[in-house]
Order: sequence, then structure tokens, then C-alpha cells
Amino acid sequence: MDKKNYAIIMAGGIGSRFWPLSRKILPKQFLDILGIGETLIQQTFRRLSLLCPKENIYIVTNKDYFDLCKEQIEEIKVSQILCEPVMRNTAPCIAYAAFKIHAKDPDAKLIVAPSDHLITNEVEYVNIINRVFKIISLQDIIVTLGIQPNRPDTGYGYVQYDESNNLLKDNRLKKVKTFTEKPDLELALQFLDSGDFLWNAGIFIFSSKVIVASYRKHLRDIYDIFDSGNQFYNTNKEHDFIEHAFPSCKNISIDYGILEKSDIVYVYPSDFGWSDLGTWGSIDNHLIKDDSNNSARGNDVNLYNSQNNIVFTNTIRECVINGLDGYIVVENKGSLLICKKEDEQQIKTFVSDLKNKS
Repeated sequence: MDKKNYAIIMAGGIGSRFWPLSRKILPKQFLDILGIGETLIQQTFRRLSLLCPKENIYIVTNKDYFDLCKEQIEEIKVSQILCEPVMRNTAPCIAYAAFKIHAKDPDAKLIVAPSDHLITNEVEYVNIINRVFKIISLQDIIVTLGIQPNRPDTGYGYVQYDESNNLLKDNRLKKVKTFTEKPDLELALQFLDSGDFLWNAGIFIFSSKVIVASYRKHLRDIYDIFDSGNQFYNTNKEHDFIEHAFPSCKNISIDYGILEKSDIVYVYPSDFGWSDLGTWGSIDNHLIKDDSNNSARGNDVNLYNSQNNIVFTNTIRECVINGLDGYIVVENKGSLLICKKEDEQQIKTFVSDLKNKS
């Protein structure tokens, strides 16, 4: 295993679209949503340890989740948990870890991965990442992984690529033409028909020198903030520097801040059983179903004349559902969600409205 390989796990989100199971005090990345004996962040760490030495894996998370990270990833050291004092989206999140790693190892190769994705074919995943690690060690480029879409999903970002532009005789690597974030259904259907669009998996691979230079070119304000901390990274003064500097960062994603502006971004079409597990519907295909296509977890869930539902009960003793078709029903600690599957993208709005009422 190459000691120059590093991983950055982004684990600061609150997973509001998985309410009421995922909550601010215990977000979905720290839950065993699939009931397989591993939380999502544990799966992510284990998977990345197949690519990088464990001491080279860093978790960037909200400071409120430091203890959860330490409890769930026993192998990780305190210095590998990077705490954001405030939420500022993915560009500052990745910058913090990338600048810290670059200060330690200027020849580092980085993979950035969300903490809450599902990968069912880990062998192919490892093969592809190792292939891309080799590519970015030879070329100063940024690579994002793209997934072949099989439906017009409006909850994913899309990447359009140039079929004629390849590098290093690897015909799977494509030059990115455009990024589109969460299109409406009509546009998603057009993307699917065109054949040159992929889902953006949100998994990025680049060298530390390339991403630091990209911040300097495209996000100079964020570059200046983190560049001023070079004397503090990997010292006992790092925490105080981040506490004071991080809130000054603007709230912006790396997609908007760098990837959409850069001319060195490539996409690697991939197929390794990926799902971003962003919504209840996204886990539906990974749950055990009954003969009526219902998936149910809970102490005593009884379904009658019902089909195509997702039911999850956590604290009530008994649950009886009759006559539902195509619904999400989730109960957790006194909160109840009953929502049509087709309306699942509205759950985030429902949660926001509840906050405004309180």
C-alpha cells in the first residue's frame, strides 16, 4: 500500500432527509441504517483502509461529532479528526484537510469521500481508485467518479463529458464539459437520453499540490485563509487557528467553487454498486422486502393490504398499517413521518418548517 495515499472523509452533515431517524444529535453517518452491523461511517473508514494506511485517513466533521467519531472508529487518533467550528459546505471542509495533509506531505495523493455512501462492489471500487491514483500521479488533473444513470433521478448532480478527450490511453477517463446540480425531471430525462451524462458520485481524487493550486486560482479567499495556517498545521496551535479562521470562510461547495471553473477536471465512469443514500427511497433497493414489496424494520410491524412501502419503527411496541401503497412511514423517539415516496425530496423542507415553529 502506497504511503503517499491519503483519504479525507466528509462527515459533517446532519442528514435531514432521513428525519426522523437521522437527527442533529445523531446524524445518519453514525447510524446502521441498513441493519448490517456497521454504521455508514464505519463502512467508509474500513473501505478506505483498503486504499490508504489507516494513519493517513482523516475525518472532517462538526466539532459536536468528535466523540461519535472517536467511539465508532476506534483505530483513529485524535489528530485525524478535524473539527469544523461551524458548517461551511464542502470547499472549506476539503481545504482544511488538504492544506493540513499538504503541509505534512507535499507529494500526497488524496481521495475525498462522503461518509454516508453505499458501495456494494468494494473490489471494483478499490481497483478503480488505485487506477486513478496512478493517473493523478502522472498528470496534474482533478478526477471525479461518475456513475452510469439508470433512471432520471432529480436528487443527484450530473456530469457531462467529452467523448473525444482522453488521457494516458485510458479510454474510460473523460474530460468534463459541464456540471448540473439536481435537475428537474424533464432535464434529467434529456440527460438520460443523451448518453453523455453521468451521476456525480461526489468522490474526488487529486494530488495535494493540484488541489492547493486550484484553491489559489479559483477560491483565492479560502486559499488565503488556509495558507496562513501552514505554520500551525500538525502542531498544538492548529485547533486555535481553525477556531478563529474557519468561520471566515464563505459557504460554498467545491463543485461551484472549483470544479465548475477548472479546465483540468476529468470524470472516470465507474460501476461499483454506488448509492449516495441521500433519501429513504435511495435505500429501498438495499432493504429486505416481503411478497408485497414492503420493507419493514421495527419491533412488531404488521402490514395489511399494503404494498411498496418503507416502514421503520424504533421506539413504539406495536405498529399496524392497513391500505397504504408507496409510502414512507418512519417513527423515532416520539416523531412520526408519513410521506409518499414520490414526495421524499420535500422531507428536508418539512424538517425546516418544524424548526421554524419551535
